[in-house]
This record gives sequence, structure tokens and C-alpha cells, in this order.
Amino acid sequence: MPKILIVDDDVIITDLMKMLVSMEGHQPTTVNDSTKAIEVARSIQPDLITLDLMMPGLTGFELCELLHNDPRFTNIPIVIVSAKDDPESKEKALRAGATDYITKPFGADEFIEKIKSLTAR
Repeated sequence: MPKILIVDDDVIITDLMKMLVSMEGHQPTTVNDSTKAIEVARSIQPDLITLDLMMPGLTGFELCELLHNDPRFTNIPIVIVSAKDDPESKEKALRAGATDYITKPFGADEFIEKIKSLTAR
């Protein structure tokens, strides 16, 4: 059962994503404070991480780069889930170490398919 770390400052979004990944048999953990995300990631050792970009404290870009540069998480897929739909944000996220990018609002099927493809190892 893949462990999914969901990081977003919006509790409604994390609850929705938690429900979706739970329905697929994954084990979700949610964090609504980006400054605590690395600590939680270290404790649960997730198989996949989803990050919002626009968060107080550490932005998703900063958090993605920190996680990607940490040897414990270098090979963990990071999916950005953000309302930012501009090419610059997508490019910046990929340079920071993101594996994929989903734009909010997202369809449940699209989200689940990305999770499935990235956790099927």
C-alpha cells in the first residue's frame, strides 16, 4: 500500500485528496503547514508527495527543491497540484525537482491516474 504525503495549506483540498487516494487503497498523510512537511516526510517515508505551490511559510517551489535535494527523497516522485497554470510556474517546478504537474481545479480521474502511474513500481 503506497504511502502518499499530501501538502497543501487548504484543508478542504487535503481532505478531498486524502479521500481520493484512500479510495484507491493508498495510505495518505496530510500536512497543512509547509514548514512541517519535511519532518513528516522523514517520519513516514512516503512513496509519493503532492505539493501545492502557493503556501505560507515555505512555498511549494522551495519545499520541492529541499525535498528533491535530500538524499532520502531524491527518488520519490513529487507531483505539484496548483492553481498556477502558467508555463513559467510549471517549468520552475520541474527545475525544482517535480516529477509532474496538475492544475487546480483537477478532475478526480486525472488525479488518480497520475497517482497510479507514479506508484506502480
